[in-house]
Amino acid sequence: MRGRFITFEGGEGSGKSTQLSRLAAYLDAQGISVVSTREPGGCPAAEDIRALLVTGETGRWDPLSEALLHYAARRAHLLETVTPALEDGRWVLSDRFADSTLAYQGYGHRLGRQAIETVAAAALGDQAPETIHPDLTLILDLPVAVGLARAGERAGTETRYERLAVDFHERVRLGFLDIAKAEPERCVLIDAEGPPDAVERKVREAVVEHLGDLMS
Repeated sequence: MRGRFITFEGGEGSGKSTQLSRLAAYLDAQGISVVSTREPGGCPAAEDIRALLVTGETGRWDPLSEALLHYAARRAHLLETVTPALEDGRWVLSDRFADSTLAYQGYGHRLGRQAIETVAAAALGDQAPETIHPDLTLILDLPVAVGLARAGERAGTETRYERLAVDFHERVRLGFLDIAKAEPERCVLIDAEGPPDAVERKVREAVVEHLGDLMS
C-alpha cells in the first residue's frame, strides 16, 4: 500500500519543524514508518541548492530565479526521497513543499500564480500526481510580527528570507490563507500562536480526522 504524504506550511517562526517532529513521534508510536524531510532540501542535491537559497544577501536572486531553484531542488527531492518512500509504504512528513513556492515567490515576490504553475509544470510534469499533491497539508498560521520575533531567536545562518521586508512576509501570509481557502479538502489552517502543546493537539486532531482510517 502506498504511504501518505503530509506537508507542513507556514511563514517564518510558525513552528513547522517542531510540530513535524512531534507528529513523527506520534505516528511512530502508532507503528507507522515515517520519513521526515524538508524543503528546500531532503536529499544531497537539494541540500546543495538549499544553501544557495536560504543564506547570503536578500537580493541574491531575482524572483523567477528563486522559483526555478526551488523547483530544481523539489524535483530532486521527489525523485530521490519522497516518491521512493511513498512507494515503499512509508508516510512522508515534509517541512515545506510546493505551497511555499506559491506563497513566497508567487505572492511574496509577486510573480503570480500563473508563473509558478508554469515552472511547476516544466519541472514536475512527468511526476505521478500522488507524489506532487500531498494527502494533507497543515498550514500553521500566526501574525507576521510574532513569527519573525520567534524566528529571530533562532541561531544559525539560514536567515535570508527572515531578513526580507515585513510587507513581503504579510503577502506570504496572505498567500497561505488563500491556498487554505481554495483547497479546504487538502489544507487545514491551524492557529500556531499558542503554546506548542496546544498546537500539537490541533495537528494531531487534523491528521486523525483526515487520515485516521489509514493509521490502524
